Amino acid sequence: MADSGEVVRKFFEAYARATATVDIGLLGAAYAEQFMFAGPNGVQAVRRDDFLKIVPKRKAFFAAVGLKSSQIRRLEETALDEQYVQVKTYWAFVFEKEPNRPIVDEGAATYVLRRQGEQLEIVFQLDHQDLTKRVQELGLVLP
Repeated sequence: MADSGEVVRKFFEAYARATATVDIGLLGAAYAEQFMFAGPNGVQAVRRDDFLKIVPKRKAFFAAVGLKSSQIRRLEETALDEQYVQVKTYWAFVFEKEPNRPIVDEGAATYVLRRQGEQLEIVFQLDHQDLTKRVQELGLVLP
């Protein structure tokens, strides 16, 4: 297998592109058939197919509030065992409510990835902030 750090970096580069372009095929390949999602509002088991149905709506919401890009700034990788790796990602979200006046906000998420040969898949995702609430705090959408 290629260097684990390189494989993880490439996985998240592709994941960030798929998120930006709403590439359902690539997003579908990034997640396990069932995975756990956690955030400030709790935890739930999610079926990949159900998640993929809401992705376009989520993208439309964030586009409407001015999200121009989301970029991974840093990755912190911790091997859990031969099959699983934990990765904390640090993101920069660029919003533009007014032309040429970007608002840059930072966020983080932790993922547990399962190795399937040369492939990785997300089996657990923990968002460390509620991005929908955060756009309200930034004044990008009314509460």
